[in-house]
Amino acid sequence: MPNDSDRDRDPSRRRPHGEERRRRRESHGELDTPERRRRRESRGENTVYDQEGRRRKGHRATDSQGDLLPKPPRRSRHQSDTEQESPRPRKARQSRRNSTTDGSGSRSRESGAPLSLDALAKLDKTNAKKAGGWGSYDYDEDYLKEVRKKEKNLEKDRVKHEREERKKEKREEEERRRAVESDAAALEEKARKRREERRKAAESKRAHTEDERERTRTVIESKTVVTEKEREKRRSAYTDDEREERRRRHEAKYTPSEAEERRERRRQEKQHRTEMKKRRVISGPLAEEGGIDDDEEYQYMMEKRGGGGSAPTVYTEEELAARKKKRKRIIIGIVSALILLAIIIPVAVIVSNKSKNSTPQTSSASSTSEPKTSNLDGLDRNSVPTADQGGILDPWSWWDTEDFNVTYTNETVGGLPIMGLNSTWDDSVQANPSVPKLSDSFDYGKTPIRGVNVGGWLNLEPFITPSFFENFGSKDGVVDEWTLLTKLGPTKAKDTMEEHYSSFITKQSFADIRAAGIDHVRFPFGYWIVQTYDGDPYISQISWRYLLRGIEYCRQNGLRVNLDLHGAPGSQNGWNHSGRQGVIGWLNGTDGDTNAQRTLDIHHKLSVFFAQKRYQNVVTMYGLVNEPRNVELDTAKVVAWSQKAIDQIRSDGIKGIIVFGDGFMGLDNWQGKLQGNDNLLLDVHQYVIFNVDQLSLKHRDKLNFACQAWTQQSERSMDTATGFGPTMCGEWSQADTDCTEYINNVATGTRWEGTFDTGNTSTSVLKPQCPEEGKCSCDPANADPSSYASDYKKWLYQFAIAQMDAFEAGWGWFYWTWETEKATQWSYRKGLAAGILPAKAYDRDWKCPDSPDDLDTFGGLEEYY
Repeated sequence: MPNDSDRDRDPSRRRPHGEERRRRRESHGELDTPERRRRRESRGENTVYDQEGRRRKGHRATDSQGDLLPKPPRRSRHQSDTEQESPRPRKARQSRRNSTTDGSGSRSRESGAPLSLDALAKLDKTNAKKAGGWGSYDYDEDYLKEVRKKEKNLEKDRVKHEREERKKEKREEEERRRAVESDAAALEEKARKRREERRKAAESKRAHTEDERERTRTVIESKTVVTEKEREKRRSAYTDDEREERRRRHEAKYTPSEAEERRERRRQEKQHRTEMKKRRVISGPLAEEGGIDDDEEYQYMMEKRGGGGSAPTVYTEEELAARKKKRKRIIIGIVSALILLAIIIPVAVIVSNKSKNSTPQTSSASSTSEPKTSNLDGLDRNSVPTADQGGILDPWSWWDTEDFNVTYTNETVGGLPIMGLNSTWDDSVQANPSVPKLSDSFDYGKTPIRGVNVGGWLNLEPFITPSFFENFGSKDGVVDEWTLLTKLGPTKAKDTMEEHYSSFITKQSFADIRAAGIDHVRFPFGYWIVQTYDGDPYISQISWRYLLRGIEYCRQNGLRVNLDLHGAPGSQNGWNHSGRQGVIGWLNGTDGDTNAQRTLDIHHKLSVFFAQKRYQNVVTMYGLVNEPRNVELDTAKVVAWSQKAIDQIRSDGIKGIIVFGDGFMGLDNWQGKLQGNDNLLLDVHQYVIFNVDQLSLKHRDKLNFACQAWTQQSERSMDTATGFGPTMCGEWSQADTDCTEYINNVATGTRWEGTFDTGNTSTSVLKPQCPEEGKCSCDPANADPSSYASDYKKWLYQFAIAQMDAFEAGWGWFYWTWETEKATQWSYRKGLAAGILPAKAYDRDWKCPDSPDDLDTFGGLEEYY
């Protein structure tokens, strides 16, 4: 049994024994070889160590508890191997075991004689080893340092070797890749050369074949002419009687049988020649089949080539009569067709003229205006470097150079060209008496914004310019600017769009805007005004110089500018006015984050450009992105992106008002968001036609909704305790129905008539929504304004002013839009002409009453009208 000291002994300090001791001994090279066993046997060392080989000094055998076993007595060299001590009795051995160890584990002497100094030192060392275990065993410190140093060097060598191996593998991999690329390039070059050789050979063969055919045709024609001339000459040399006399004399030389034989031979030869002609095919698929065997086919081929396969066909009287009737019917049909054309063409001309008279002269798709490039007269085209000729920097490639500086320059700011700009400007102009000059600051928040959009100009919107989309069918799938330009192709798309940019909004447009009492203009544009990406059909930067010219026209009229990124990469809402209708690809989907970063890149270029000194007084408002569809997006991501964009635009030098959209979340939901930013303005768009609850209101209720509800919304949003703070209305119109063509997308019906079919039951409206069901019609709303009833005109006038009042409870408003091709209730210019808008936006002769009961009743106005 082990004693208490054995239990307290640290097991880690016990000496190894058994198999473990053997492995350690082998690791030190101490193997039990036959030579060692022979030497031990010669020395007579027949002990418990006989089978364990030579030990390092200090290694002793231990019992099961780790105690050292006593060394056996050494045999005398004179003692033979056979003279071994007989084993002691068990009892004697046990008594000796008990008497040989003391508390220190050392063996006591039987005689009890005192120990020598050497023996005491040896005993002390043994006790120290036993108390301290292997940990206290003395090792040479220099030896340990040397071992550690070698191990460290070995580890360094190993790491270095691994690093070199990895570098070697990387070099080999790079060499293999380069070799593969080189081989691929060589194969591609060989393939290209083969294709080029085949193309040249084919062209050469084709040219040679054409030449051969032409020469063959010329020879055949010349021979044919000669043969015909000779035949005619011979034929005209004799009369019929003379030819008959010559034939009789010739036949008289032969007996009847010989003459008959000659006639038969000539007949066979003629038949053979005819057969050979049938077999002769110059070209065509019949050549591969060996020729023409059918008489009718031969006759057809000969007639097709201008020849004849046989003698003229002889018709009977019945056949002649049938052919005559057929010709008569053909003649009657042709005459009838001519008469119909004579009737149809004048009618079409009349209808076309009527249509032109009812369509504004600013119609884009049907416009055929001439290029305006008179200021290029007398200038040298070679002043434009060859590399830039025909590009966006070349004034000779522009459709319209009017009021542009046509001196060539490739200078850029923020990566955007300054092409067409003059080096001087004047900011001393005042739009009207109610606002300050451009050189003076505008007191936003106290002086209301009264503005208008120029939508449908620098990016298309189908309901504004329907002529672009009316000429296509449903199979064409042309529903937005993306699909339109894809359908047109690059060249035609460029010409079409630049002609539209030149004619739809002009210098006169901005003068008229000023005359209407407007003081701000909002410029909607797509990202392609700056750049395009792979796969885009948009025409890059063509609209850029028209934006710059439009801003200069605003400067000339004292109008301040609000820049509006209306279409972001990927589309921020999936609606047609973003450029591409369909899926939202901005902050959404696979490329959502990529397109969000692209939008920031677009803003970086724009903000650096418009941070120039020349724009500080005129470009006073800068929009982030129009109508992001927050209800379909992650609102937190939109807010985070907006803050990132604000920080970037500010760092680029823009100091004016930064505008962001409400995203259809509801104004109250912006309370507390994006706070801590200076000069930040919330933009909301208000319409009554896209919500069936508002659409179905009666005229008086819609007017009251504008006076009361929208005013209250503006006031709540302006208060930071209930809303965001500074708020304006960036879009509104006079339309009280959704009847305008393409207002709900191309080839989509209306909620008013109950034909709004989106293909989705949750969004479709298939029941009429006008206040008087059963009488809903879009005809009155789409009629010419000259046919409007007086009560309807009065209501439209008051509805417009009610909205102006409501939105001026905030920072103000921008009407949507200045120009349309047809839609009067969406065009400020047409509304002025129709008398349904105040002549001056800042001078109005009606206002919302304090009580809804004081509103006009419009008794003569039908609710379905």
